Amino acid sequence: MSAGKGTTGWLTWLTTDTPRSRLQARAVALWQGWADLRANTLAMIGLGLIVALLLMAAFAPFIATHDPNVQNLNTRLLPPGAGHWLGTDELGRDVWSRLVFGSRVTLYVVALVAVTAPALGLVIGTVAGTLGGWTDRVLMRVTDIFLAFPRLILALAFVAALGPGIENAILAIALTAWPPYARVARAETLTVRRSDYIAAARLQGAGTIRIITGHIMPMCLSSVIVRITLDMAGIILTAAGLGFLGLGAQPPLAEWGAMISSGRQYLLTHWWVATIPGIAILLVSLGFNLLGDALRDILDPRSAKS
Repeated sequence: MSAGKGTTGWLTWLTTDTPRSRLQARAVALWQGWADLRANTLAMIGLGLIVALLLMAAFAPFIATHDPNVQNLNTRLLPPGAGHWLGTDELGRDVWSRLVFGSRVTLYVVALVAVTAPALGLVIGTVAGTLGGWTDRVLMRVTDIFLAFPRLILALAFVAALGPGIENAILAIALTAWPPYARVARAETLTVRRSDYIAAARLQGAGTIRIITGHIMPMCLSSVIVRITLDMAGIILTAAGLGFLGLGAQPPLAEWGAMISSGRQYLLTHWWVATIPGIAILLVSLGFNLLGDALRDILDPRSAKS
């Protein structure tokens, strides 16, 4: 099934009026989208990596072979083997167990940022694109200011002001991640705000808030969803960067960036301490990128094939 059919299904879902037909369109759209996704081998690989992350985080107490925080200096820096599948770190903690429990921290960061940053960006972008004028200019100039700074540097500034910790790191990442979503939402809003169905809604007495929430935001969702998936790798890397610098998750909490930081001094002699959490970050980021590319082909009308 082509990407164009999948896109048509999603647009039908968004524009059907009656509850029954909307439910039917939703079922057809989901089935078409899943068929398109399943036909993409790279997308299925990416989905498999993300599912593996979810399962690892959900069943961490059953998958881990040791307590991730228990130290044993008699077993420090052991290579991968039968007793410790991925070896031990400089304090004798099991690397596999810390990797497994670190997936929970990664998923926690990704989930909270994926809920907060896109929602803020969607609201700002649709309001700016719909109202136009000075509102658009002010909101977009604020967006430009945030975009002018590298995300990690801006996140460092927020964490420095708020204090180190996983919650403050998530807040800092969310505050630096919303501008791209605002840009995407504003571009989509400028495309659809002069559409006939928007004019018809105004003639029926719909207010600005109703038009934004009921008509414009749903049309922006597909682009925002694609952007979320593609942005997850950057969010994971930013969170790992903050952890690497000691500003994210605090000891003894297992976090992949902090694991790389503590193991970097042993990289040449005991490679597994820092390399294995780095490979985990690489695989999860790759999974989100592969899935995001496929969702872009399915949801973006401009990529539809005739």
